[in-house]
Amino acid sequence: MPVTDPIADMLTRVRNAVQVRHESVLVPTSKTKRSLARMLQREGFISSIEVEEPVDKKQPMMKLGLKYYEDSTPVITGLKRVSKPGLRVYVGRQEIPRYYGGLGVAFLSTSAGVMTGRDAWRRGIGGELLFYVW
Repeated sequence: MPVTDPIADMLTRVRNAVQVRHESVLVPTSKTKRSLARMLQREGFISSIEVEEPVDKKQPMMKLGLKYYEDSTPVITGLKRVSKPGLRVYVGRQEIPRYYGGLGVAFLSTSAGVMTGRDAWRRGIGGELLFYVW
């Protein structure tokens, strides 16, 4: 079954895996999803990324290692998709939101690539507001 919003599919798979305390989750990969996963890893939300080569002409998969604190509570408490295929949300440099007063991280797709809201604000560029993680 074709997926109309691949980023929302990735976020939903991660959200579901975190809720049931899985160690990792398999996600179909693409260039954008790989860059989002690297950003999530850099921000400390996931522990590892492994790209698995396709077998029998199937879509390549990416294995994301999920991170938990010592008392087994997940590092990712929530994920919220903002811009959707039916309603794109764009923000300028001055409009980049600080989610949960800076505790959450906003992810943007800009002309300079995918980056966090903090990085986009420092560079002085806006873009499409993809999702929040906290």
